[in-house]
Amino acid sequence: MRVLSVSVRMVCCSVVALSAGLMIGEASAAQPDVSMTLPSVPVPPENPITEEKRILGKILFWDEQLSSDNTMACGTCHINTSAGADPRFNINPGIDNIFGTSDDIAGSLGVVASDANDDYESNPVFGLNKQVTGRAANPTINAAYAFDLFWDGRALTQFTDPMTGVVAIASGGGLESQAVGPPTSTAEMSHADRDWVTISAKIANSRPLALATDLTPDMVAALAANPTYADLFTNAFGDPTINSQRIAFAIATYERTLIADQTPWDDFMAGNNSAMTPMQIQGWNIFQNVGCAFCHTPPLFTDQAFRNIGLRPLLEDIGHEAVTGNPADRAKFKVPTLRNNGLKRTFMHNGQFDDVQQAVAFYVGPQPFPGNLDPFMAAVTINGMQVTPVTEFIRNGLTDPRVAAGTFPFDRPTLRSELPANPALITAGDDNGTGTIPTMIANVPPNAGNAGFKVGVTDVAEGASFTLNISSTPPVAGVITPDSTIGPLTATAGSGAAPAATAHWPIPDDPALDGTIVYFQWVDDATGALSPVAEATIFCGTGGCSPVCLADINNDGMLTSADFTAWIAAFNAGNPAADQNGDGLITPSDFNAWIVNFNAGCP
Repeated sequence: MRVLSVSVRMVCCSVVALSAGLMIGEASAAQPDVSMTLPSVPVPPENPITEEKRILGKILFWDEQLSSDNTMACGTCHINTSAGADPRFNINPGIDNIFGTSDDIAGSLGVVASDANDDYESNPVFGLNKQVTGRAANPTINAAYAFDLFWDGRALTQFTDPMTGVVAIASGGGLESQAVGPPTSTAEMSHADRDWVTISAKIANSRPLALATDLTPDMVAALAANPTYADLFTNAFGDPTINSQRIAFAIATYERTLIADQTPWDDFMAGNNSAMTPMQIQGWNIFQNVGCAFCHTPPLFTDQAFRNIGLRPLLEDIGHEAVTGNPADRAKFKVPTLRNNGLKRTFMHNGQFDDVQQAVAFYVGPQPFPGNLDPFMAAVTINGMQVTPVTEFIRNGLTDPRVAAGTFPFDRPTLRSELPANPALITAGDDNGTGTIPTMIANVPPNAGNAGFKVGVTDVAEGASFTLNISSTPPVAGVITPDSTIGPLTATAGSGAAPAATAHWPIPDDPALDGTIVYFQWVDDATGALSPVAEATIFCGTGGCSPVCLADINNDGMLTSADFTAWIAAFNAGNPAADQNGDGLITPSDFNAWIVNFNAGCP
């Protein structure tokens, strides 16, 4: 497989070598070497592809439980029918932190900011709304051919296990490096200071894909044979150990099977002259002759290089320079593949364009910010009359119909975030004459077994005291009668801009709770102002609820002395599995509770 990896590098290097031998003025007349078909997928020898790892990786990729609050999966920002990119459109205000200015970025929605205790903490830019990433999401489809991933290349080809600091893949591990980034990102999937010990333990205690619906046939079959993550990891790796390296290896293996190579262009290059329309053929011919193929080199339609095309000012986003430390790399970004671009929502690293034609027309020039401009830009000679056929070629000639239709291997489940809101706000709240209605924060799914379920309150005064009322009875005239309460809790701003309070309400993994409706409402202890009521319907989800066996900390289905060692490790790591008495806290009293649970045995 190393030979295959080298062959891909040679395709890229041939273009670079070509540019070195040309004067800029004559570059447009020369043509890079075009291979007819995609090469074999490069696979690092440390992580060979197996079906067991592939299906585990697919399950992990689409499991929202990989995030700290169960709202984000890897796949949330990488929808296959959108070319493996993000179909949503949300705005990051850019470097000036002002919405509606020229440096705004069309990024991806992430999580609501939370501190190290998983309490809501206002973000200076987004407040207590979901954060938006500072760059558009790169496609995962065909990403297996890249060396270093992300727009700036920070996911390096050498993969270092974040839990151990040991190099696990010497070269060719860009996908593995990419896979371990978002789960600890406080903007994308994580609360502050979350680490891979905590993530691994959470996955060990989660039912696979509990939040998803409409599972794919291969997922259904895999979970029928191996219903727990311990089973799935044993099937893939030989034992139930769950850690960052294995999670990365599995997700990367799945991504190495997302190869789109059945476009009309592929069929045309294989000899079917009717595979592309006359306009697509015209666009393909223009594409080769106006310099597009120098950087968007067929058959990958990227040379995997980092280049500055003059899109934005140099210091707005320094790009690859942040990784290399080399000023010559300032504002350079990875050349994206053009395959399946007709399915994407936005284009360029900042999502500046929302249509393929806009992106193609940009190259007619002149470039608005020529500082550190890539020399190849002078070789791009496309004119306005050529934009339409080139657009048609890219939009439809390079779209794999399996990707567009979401058929295997590009099929996927429905995510919880795509379903109607649960919890849902069902009343307007009441300011009780104060002029301010407290805002309810309720976006964490109420799945049974969710030890991290929480609701918050904001748009309140610093230091204000709040109590959360909880009821099984619907509100009357916008007010619930509590069965229980949490509080009083003090609203604090922390490091953010707006005060907030958070109530944690762990949900037991109890089948009897499935379908139970619970109502939550915050009350200002001083003024009596009421937040809207949040209605939450507890659900078991995929796999159903399991009879509780809290003492089985290592999730091997047995109660042994190994569970004592696992409890100590969970206690020291602050892992929710150490909470044996269900009070939402991890204290020495949980050890006594663990002994009681151990002696009680498992169902």
